[in-house]
Amino acid sequence: MTEATVRILLCDDHAVVRAGLLALLGSEPDIEVVGEAGTGEEVVALAAKLRPDVVLMDLQLGPGIDGVEATRRIAATGIHVLVLTTYDTDADIARAIAAGATGYLLKAERPEELFAAIRAAAQGRTTLSPPIASRVMNQMRGATRPALTARELDILGQLAQGLGNRDIARALFISQATVKTHLGRIYDKLGVDTRAGAVAVAKEQRLLP
Repeated sequence: MTEATVRILLCDDHAVVRAGLLALLGSEPDIEVVGEAGTGEEVVALAAKLRPDVVLMDLQLGPGIDGVEATRRIAATGIHVLVLTTYDTDADIARAIAAGATGYLLKAERPEELFAAIRAAAQGRTTLSPPIASRVMNQMRGATRPALTARELDILGQLAQGLGNRDIARALFISQATVKTHLGRIYDKLGVDTRAGAVAVAKEQRLLP
């Protein structure tokens, strides 16, 4: 191992995917996989223990902490997180970026693109898959209102499932008063004044998975 080696922690809930990434990354002399995790809880704990340069993070991790929440916790410690996923909805992208992800890559990218993104992430440089970059730019150009925060997107998702304030509060471990405050901000940002209107606009703008 040299000083220039990028230390990677893999996180994907599919063992076969992790094995494939391990073999793929093993072909690069300046990239070393120092650990792998299959759950959000596991990757957060391993990141704190191993202090890798980059965590390669899938978003959908099954029950427990999802990839976005794991990204938020790990990024808060100063470790770079590069999302590698099949999910490319506007909601997923917005939540991951809001959580502090350094980059967002789709699993359909070529290996060379993945290697380049890992090296960029280790230096704190942002890398987005071309389709993702294009959509982010279009959102920025067309934005006339402030973007929704990660928490507001969480509440919007619960809203789309037909949950009331009490159930949303329980699901997100916050108070009903906090839910009401967030709903008011969501309405203002989306330019609506009803729950149904918020969900309709969110679907129209592809803010929901």
